[in-house]
Parts: sequence; C-alpha cells; structure tokens
Amino acid sequence: MTLHTPELRDHACLIVHGPDQIGLVAAISAVLTVNKANIVSLDQYTDDPDGGAFFQRVVFHREGLTAVMPDIEAELDETLRTYGMTWTLTDQSVPERMAILASTTDHCLLDLLWRHRRGELPVTIPMVISNHTNTAEDVRSFGVPFHHVPSQGPDKTEAEAEILRLLAGNVDFVVLARYMQILSEGFIDALGVPVINIHHSFLPAFIGAGPYKAAKERGVKLIGATSHYVTPELDEGPIIEQDVVRVTHVDTAADLQRRGADVERDVLSRAVTWHAQNRVVRHGNQTIVFQ
Repeated sequence: MTLHTPELRDHACLIVHGPDQIGLVAAISAVLTVNKANIVSLDQYTDDPDGGAFFQRVVFHREGLTAVMPDIEAELDETLRTYGMTWTLTDQSVPERMAILASTTDHCLLDLLWRHRRGELPVTIPMVISNHTNTAEDVRSFGVPFHHVPSQGPDKTEAEAEILRLLAGNVDFVVLARYMQILSEGFIDALGVPVINIHHSFLPAFIGAGPYKAAKERGVKLIGATSHYVTPELDEGPIIEQDVVRVTHVDTAADLQRRGADVERDVLSRAVTWHAQNRVVRHGNQTIVFQ
C-alpha cells in the first residue's frame, strides 16, 4: 500500500543539476508553463556563472498531477537532455520509505520514531533492524516492525545478506541511527539506495570507543555531530548537516555525552528531513542543501 500526504497532493519536486548555461532556467519554466504547472517554490545555485555547475530545486502544483506526470517527464527529458542535465521528478504526496538500522544506543532511534509519530518526518518507516534486542519493545510501541539480525565477529557476510533480504524493494533510503557496524562496500553497492549516518563529532577526531571520554581528556571547548551519506570510505561521505555546542572544563565526560546526544538527535533529524524533502543534491563529495 502506498501512503499519500494529503496537503501535498498534486505537488511535485524537480531537481536539476549539470553545467550552467544561458537559457536553462527559461527552458525549465517553459516546460512547466506549457503543462499548466504553477511554481510554488524555486531555489537555484551555481558555483561559477562562467561554466560552473548549476543546481535547481523547483516545487510545483499541477491539478491532476498523477495523470499528466508521464507527459511532464517526457517533455523534461527531451528539453534537459539537450542541455546535458541530470534530473529527477518526484511526487511530493508520496512519502519516502525509510528503514532504520540501530544498535544498543537508542537516543537517535527513538527520536526519529517520536518525530515520525508527531508528523514531523515526511516518511514512512517500514522497519527497524538492530543487531541487539534491547530496543525491540520500544520500537514496536510505535507500531513499527522490529527485526533482530545479530552481527558478531569479523565476518559480517551472513548478517549483511539477511539485512539486504529484508530491505530489498522495501525502502527508498536507510538511516544508521548509531548502528555500530561497518558496512561493507559490497553491501552498499547491493543495497542501491542512499544511506545516512550520524557521527558523534563535528570533525571525526575522536574515533573508536569512548569518544566523549577522549574529548574530555583533550579539554575540548566544542562538541558536535555530523550527518553524512555513507560511502565505502569510512566516515568520509558527503556531509549533509553539522552542529556544535560549547562546553567548558566543568563538564564531565558524562555531561559531554549527554549534550552530544542532543546534538546528534537534532543533526540527524534535520538531515533526514531535508533528504526526504528532496532538498539535498550530491555533487562529488559535497552536497548542495536547499533550505
């Protein structure tokens, strides 16, 4: 069953990116005008007006969108192909399907479930998968299916195969809500959808176990979090969102961890929301985020 968001009925989002050139904006607007679409919002950016890269996000309304969507797509393809542009067109009334992978730490997981229940995240959540069972009861209390897939030892082949089986064809993107397992390159390739991670640092200087203890020992003055897309290079994917809070010498390692958890929740929820609203465009190892 496909769920729809009533307030976004007959709204579509067009993302365009490619080489900047004269006439591009007019050509896109002309296609929408011919198809009787009313532009609701439009954001664009070029990193260099003289031969740089161009990015545009357009949200438009068209009565009876579902019926005319194939015609709009065909005309956009014909027009944008001549400009050498990459583009996507999505029905905004159909929320993306977001699966969550988690481990024992639950603050990011429960925050996403809570925001979803309040209607703050424009997604559906078909499942939560964890390599532990301590969050199962909490997850199911939100009406979300919980799957336990153990992952122990250096060989993750069996666990990754089971996770792929659960996710295949059922999700549009995946969120790692403090999922403390490294995903293999083969898994990422086979999954074939974006994966968003939350890292417990503004810059990944404190890696491994006990990052807040290490930060306390270094006497840091700022702690923060980074949400990024997952790539085969660990914690090196395109950054979506970051934030920091100031701390002082009186804060204990436990204080840093508590305050860091708050930042992690906020940063991850913003990244997830922006991705689900088609506000993030990947450009190499960077992102363009239309807010």
